[in-house]
Amino acid sequence: MEVKALPFRSPLAAYEQQAESLLAGHHAADPAALDLFHRKHPRFLDEKIKWRPKFIPDSDIRDAALSLDDARLTVARFYDFLDWSALAAWVEAVSHEGPVLEFESAVEAVVNGDLAALEDALRRDPALVRARSGRVCHFDPPVHRATLLHYVGANGVEAYRQKTPPNAVEIARALLEAGTEPDALADMYGAECTTMSMLVSSSHPAEAGLQVPLLDLLLDFGAAIEGRGTRKWGGPLLTALIFGMGDAARALARRGARIDLPALAGLGLLEDMARLLPSADAEARHRALSLAAQHGHVEIVRLLLDAGEDPNRYNPEGQHSHSTPLHQAVLTGNEALVRLLVERGARLDIRDTIWQGTPLGWALYGGGSAQMAECLRSLGATQ
Repeated sequence: MEVKALPFRSPLAAYEQQAESLLAGHHAADPAALDLFHRKHPRFLDEKIKWRPKFIPDSDIRDAALSLDDARLTVARFYDFLDWSALAAWVEAVSHEGPVLEFESAVEAVVNGDLAALEDALRRDPALVRARSGRVCHFDPPVHRATLLHYVGANGVEAYRQKTPPNAVEIARALLEAGTEPDALADMYGAECTTMSMLVSSSHPAEAGLQVPLLDLLLDFGAAIEGRGTRKWGGPLLTALIFGMGDAARALARRGARIDLPALAGLGLLEDMARLLPSADAEARHRALSLAAQHGHVEIVRLLLDAGEDPNRYNPEGQHSHSTPLHQAVLTGNEALVRLLVERGARLDIRDTIWQGTPLGWALYGGGSAQMAECLRSLGATQ
């Protein structure tokens, strides 16, 4: 059985039915039911890395004594609520007229691209542009307080609502012209985040081909090009690079964002790197190697290795620090880069600290390729 997001304003009985079906699926050892329990029930999540499923076999989940309350909790977590009570309270709130229904209906219009419904909602209640979500999630912190504009970023909010409709630019423009604050802060990923920081780190607008147009629109309406809030991953340009969004990073550079040494490395600007490297401090060099490897810039990696950077250090905090440059290089598919790192001493047996995978493991199971796996084996990788 597979749990799919219910239509907006479904009654609690519909969610209850999903929980009953999920529990029946568990009793029948249905693989999809076992997988959902594994990914969503706190009992089966790691104690330290709280979002990661434990490394346990399906048989442990199949043989676990699970009740309807366990299934309810799992369904609530599927919708990113903290628990069943939080889901039930939200269902009750959107079942009748009031500010929660008005805001959540507007969210539905934003994520589904219903421009007419959004414009109608904004005419009825102009204050919606300043309204915030009150959903109690299992996030850090539990209440993210997203504005309607944050939902355009398709990141940091409920997973099933992380969508980019084809008219996302028109949706964002309607909100901005109605007076929404382009740099309003919400609490996401343990940090204070703007729509810009969420946008430039989200795959949904990038895959829709709308990340750069949305970025330009936010800047046109006054969003800070260097970011606001916690800036957990640095400014928007560095955030884009860390999350692999090269087009967004280049667009920010064109619009005048500050480009420091790590950003130069991620952008592949070799001549500027060579000019600034001698005066760079240790942290900037470390961050530069991480981004150069992640983005497949062979000659910049060579430059940094020649300058004494260690290819076996884990990447710095905020830049995929669970992995090494070689792990990240594997995902680029750039064999020349992988060979360079190994030839210059990168170890093939270092495991990442989240999934416990070697570079070969990343090639086989983590988004690499069979061709990259053969490259690593030719260099001596055995596991």
